[in-house]
Amino acid sequence: MPDLNIGGQAVIEGVMMRSKDRVATAVRVPSGEIIVKTEDYRSLASRHKLLNTPILRGAVAFVEMMILGIRTLNFSAEIAMHELEKQEAAEKGKTLEGGPKKANSLYLAGSAVFAMAVGIFFFFFLPLAIANFIGIDKDALGFNLMAGAVRLTIFVVYVWVLTFFKDFYRIFQYHGAEHKSIYAYEMGDEMLPERAACHTRFHPRCGTSFILIVALLAIAVYAISDTIYAVVTGHPPALLTRFGIHFALLPLVAGTSYELLKLSGKTRENTFTRILIKPGLWLQKITTKEPTIDQLEVAIAALEASIGTTESRVTSKVTALS
Repeated sequence: MPDLNIGGQAVIEGVMMRSKDRVATAVRVPSGEIIVKTEDYRSLASRHKLLNTPILRGAVAFVEMMILGIRTLNFSAEIAMHELEKQEAAEKGKTLEGGPKKANSLYLAGSAVFAMAVGIFFFFFLPLAIANFIGIDKDALGFNLMAGAVRLTIFVVYVWVLTFFKDFYRIFQYHGAEHKSIYAYEMGDEMLPERAACHTRFHPRCGTSFILIVALLAIAVYAISDTIYAVVTGHPPALLTRFGIHFALLPLVAGTSYELLKLSGKTRENTFTRILIKPGLWLQKITTKEPTIDQLEVAIAALEASIGTTESRVTSKVTALS
């Protein structure tokens, strides 16, 4: 099966899809209409030869996708808020003029910084603090195995708890729709919701698998860095020092994980690769849910807008935003 390098993300009542040169976000509004926003996209790695080197391009892609993900989430939130305002205006017998208001760049920057700070604390600093509190800081491998186990536990419990909330459950359904539509496209199947529904919702290039690869690779990389520090200084790093070293090495871990994720997509039929990607696919049982036909329509609308085709027979009205 070919790996066509189409990626995506579930958003509020919709899906974002990214191809090599275009990003499209499709959102379903209460009227049943699908609103699609498309914009040109070229990664920094594709524009600058130096940034396109292995590992470095992964670190760059990691930052780009985090920023893009926050932007598309904000867009879907703007659509949802606009529809709520329209509903409230209609109840008062008024007409709401204009489209959804765009979030300003300062708000987007603030959202990105806040999301990064929360992620760093809960999934980066807190596991180190817990492992340090337990008192195994002198054993580099044992310390990082403990920190890695805590990190994965926090992530799995966090995502699992979210599935009990209706709104997040729907986002996980859209995540499943994203995967199914990408599989249909990669298999050369008809871009119909009914056809996409026949495919699996578990994809080896999923961001969930990326997070798992990062967590496992981090154990090895950080165990080596802590050992080197102890050999050079004669003592294990203190908590804040360890945090600083690990954080500085995060681009290396993310970049290497990105390369491994892309490799898993290209060699997914290989027996050894199948074994390695299994944990990531198991984790997707939590982060993806079976989508409805309506949700698959939205995913297909986003995918086709991202690749510039209109081959599907999506029955809902689709409105394009500039």
